Amino acid sequence: MKKSARKVIALLSAAAMGLSLTACGSGSNQTNVNAGPESKEGTAQAGSEAGGGANGEKVVIHFFHRWPNDPKNSMFQELIKEYMDENPNVTIQMDCILNDQYKEKIRMVVATDEVPDVFSSWSGTFAKEMINSGNVMELNDIYEQNKEWSSQLAKASVDGFTFDGKVYGVPWSQDGKVFYYNKKIFADNHLEIPKTWNEFISVLDSLKAAGYETPIVEGLSDSWAVLHYLGTMNQRMVDPGVLSKDYDPSSGEFKDPAYVEVLKKWQQLTSYMGETCVAIDHETARNTYFAAGKAPIMYLQFAEIPMLEKALPDDFEYGFFNFPAFEEGKGDPQGLTGAPEGFMISNKARNPEECIKFLKWLVSKKGGEALTTKCGDISSVAGAVDETNALPAQLEAMEMIKSASVLVPWFDNACDASIYTVYGQGAQAIAIGDETPESVMEQVKEAAAALHK
Repeated sequence: MKKSARKVIALLSAAAMGLSLTACGSGSNQTNVNAGPESKEGTAQAGSEAGGGANGEKVVIHFFHRWPNDPKNSMFQELIKEYMDENPNVTIQMDCILNDQYKEKIRMVVATDEVPDVFSSWSGTFAKEMINSGNVMELNDIYEQNKEWSSQLAKASVDGFTFDGKVYGVPWSQDGKVFYYNKKIFADNHLEIPKTWNEFISVLDSLKAAGYETPIVEGLSDSWAVLHYLGTMNQRMVDPGVLSKDYDPSSGEFKDPAYVEVLKKWQQLTSYMGETCVAIDHETARNTYFAAGKAPIMYLQFAEIPMLEKALPDDFEYGFFNFPAFEEGKGDPQGLTGAPEGFMISNKARNPEECIKFLKWLVSKKGGEALTTKCGDISSVAGAVDETNALPAQLEAMEMIKSASVLVPWFDNACDASIYTVYGQGAQAIAIGDETPESVMEQVKEAAAALHK
């Protein structure tokens, strides 16, 4: 990435900071509960009438999402204000809480009569969990009747919300996770992009020999970052049929020896990360090590491009490569980890037509442009992201997403929490030498067996 791109990201950041609306409010009457940036929660109201419908009657839509912090929070407020100005009979009541709290709360309310009208959801297994509540609206007719709108949504992203031929969600953003590498360091050391695991290890050995104590960096104190590795590695190594069976809570066993091989490769990989990595988080690893040129390689999401750009010096250039193939792996090496996120509509909504109208308006070129220019995320809407509003790296990221054979869900969206929690803690213990791959897999198998009782 070059200096001109740095200027673009500065302008995008300034635009986001310039938004004056705060918390989760989007109306005149506002209640906020704020115990710090990691627990911010708010409720926005611009009127008190519930129910309503067409013909100018008052309508209230309850909208729940997981982004209480800026710039996304301000973006939603601005979009909702615009929508309500255009539709004066509609009030959007917006609630938002952070990631982990959101997961807990939406899981509790989705199976009750209190399910929000429109709410955010991850794709894959998490989406399936929402659908299993019986309270999520099937959207096939909406997609079919509104081809001009639905044809603009990335098919791979829609697939993440499709089960047994039925669509239950509208993708809002799309993401991917790849290795970022320092182009100058690679060029100076005459290194090629690795295609296989053995080639990757050879690159790490060369960087180590060149004096880089941490040729690849990660903040191993963040369990989610560890899980992103393990999900990709399992997908690359394990037979897809076996993986699908094991990720299903009703049938998972995790007895295939390929899982142990994955953890052995994880153990091998963490040996190149240095002792410091077990004590730092992902953000520190990105900004203090990779962006500073101390570590030439890091596994990062495309959504992190704007954050990385802010931390880079002007002369820093980076590139991408997908997770290498395991020579003995049985999974698809062209898959890309990074599932889309989107929104669902409750089938208990009192005004479903108004909810559909709002969601179509939100997930449109207008909403997609706001998502990219104000937040740096990559929209799922065709035409929303181009050279006028996106960084060159984001455009390259879009091409990688399009060319992927399949989008692989994040590990913590692909299987039960009791499984990925044991996996993540075990992998952290492997990195510091407190557990072996074999002992961790025994714990995973026990966790899987407990789900069958």
